[in-house]
Formats: sequence, structure tokens, C-alpha cells
Amino acid sequence: MRTVLGAALLLAGCATGGRELAAGGGGPVAMEAETIRYETSACFGTCPVYVVTVRPDGRGTFEGKRFTATAGLREFRATPAQYRRFKAVLQPYRPRDGEALYHMGTPLCGGPMVSDLPSADVTWTEVSGATQHLSLYYGCGSPAMRDAVRSAPDALPIAKLVKPDVPFPPGR
Repeated sequence: MRTVLGAALLLAGCATGGRELAAGGGGPVAMEAETIRYETSACFGTCPVYVVTVRPDGRGTFEGKRFTATAGLREFRATPAQYRRFKAVLQPYRPRDGEALYHMGTPLCGGPMVSDLPSADVTWTEVSGATQHLSLYYGCGSPAMRDAVRSAPDALPIAKLVKPDVPFPPGR
């Protein structure tokens, strides 16, 4: 009985209750439940076009497509705080289920809009496989929404991969 109790206590000390240990052994942190994919589109100009995917464990990929400092596929690592910040900035605009489309001609876009702007496409993929999708053309949606979605990648360690050598817009 004493051996069984000792083994149980030993194992209980190792368990993290569905949590992962923080880097550096600083204690357990809850694992997040989804992978987030963020993709930008082209505009009439030199807007950076890229795809960034970040997983709950901080592993990420960046694919520079056009007008980025880095072309092609690169891997990066985000800290738990960076992942949580990226997720938190996007969370208010995450559809509860399905998708939300803010594009010309859709009910969510509303009235007149500016043309030739880029867009962002965000997909949350849960561990279960369920997805939620936000597609935001920057001529639609509220200014707060546009600013938040546009700034979300700033939370990730990808600035040196994204920022083009030429300032945007040129001449400013």
C-alpha cells in the first residue's frame, strides 16, 4: 500500500493537468486550443503579401509572397506571450462559428467603400478540426476592426521577415 501511495504521489507531481510547462521551467501554462493562419492580399501598390501560421506551442511558419523583406518559407518561434497577444488582438473579430466576410457586396461591408486596398484572411483551426474564418477587405468594417486585424502580426516575431526595404506608400 505504501509503495502504491508513493508511486501515486510521485506521478501526481509530474502531472500538469493538460498543461505544458513554460519555457525555462517557470511552471505550467495552459496550452491554447487552436492554430491561427493569417494571410494578406495584394493591393494597388506594394503592400506586403504573406501568410503566417502560428501553432499553440509557438511554432510558426512565414511565407513571403510579394513585397516582403523575405521571400519564401521560413520557420519562427513565438513565445507563449506572443501567441496569446496575437490571439487576443484577433479574438473580438473571430466569428462564433462559420465565417464572416467583409467584402464589397456583402451585408457586413455596408455602404460605399474605398477600392484598391489589401485584405486579411484569418482562419482559426481548433484541435477538433472545427474552423472559424474572417475575411476582411480593409475598405469595409469599423476602423477599430481594421486597425486591430492589420496590427495583429506585430505581436509575432516576424517584423524582419515582413517589412519591405521600400517604404509604403512610396514617397512618405
